[in-house]
Amino acid sequence: MNLSDNPLAARMSHCQLLELEHHSASGFGMLTVAANGNELPIEIRRVFYIYDVPAGAVRGGHAHHRMNELIVAVSGCFDVELTDGKTTTTVTLRRPTQGLFIPAGVWRSLSNFSSGCVALTLCDTDYDESDYIRDYNEFIQLKESCL
Repeated sequence: MNLSDNPLAARMSHCQLLELEHHSASGFGMLTVAANGNELPIEIRRVFYIYDVPAGAVRGGHAHHRMNELIVAVSGCFDVELTDGKTTTTVTLRRPTQGLFIPAGVWRSLSNFSSGCVALTLCDTDYDESDYIRDYNEFIQLKESCL
């Protein structure tokens, strides 16, 4: 299936936990790379990060019509609950060398942020409010209509 033809047709099997390119320099720490052309499933257009999330808060709670994302726990850890409307799974991100690829058409909610956590998101589009699906019932209706 070519998701570029119908991004809302994405299923859980399209989500991937990816190992990011990283390097260790003895005595100098670690370096992780996320760059266009570096075997990423997206071309990076926008980057943002979430931090200082209060205990018990849930972020995300939406899907996208077109935007694909790669989410990384740069520091600390958090859970990402994913659903395609049929199947639901939770992925815990806790390593800055791993990124979770989430295609358009998959609902995501981020929760259980550890103290000092920084969640980095790499996106393949610029911000566009009309790309967000923020109502879960609307999301389910859209998913059913693309089957």
